[in-house]
Amino acid sequence: MRSILKKKPDIIFKNGRLEAVILKIKDYRNILEKLEDKEDLEELERIRKMPLRFKKLDDFLAEYKHSV
Repeated sequence: MRSILKKKPDIIFKNGRLEAVILKIKDYRNILEKLEDKEDLEELERIRKMPLRFKKLDDFLAEYKHSV
C-alpha cells in the first residue's frame, strides 16, 4: 500500500504526550480528498442497497415544475 504522505510529518510533544502533527499542505489536502472519496463510496453503497423506484415521466415533470 502506498503512503498518502510524501514525507514523514513533524510531531510535536507537550509534557511527553503527542500534541500536534505538522504536515505539508499538499499532504493535508490529499488526506482530505481521500476521506471525501471514502465518504462518497460509503454513501454510494448505502444508496445501492435501497430498492429502486420508478415514476412515470409525466409525474416526475409535474413534481419538478413545482419544486423550481
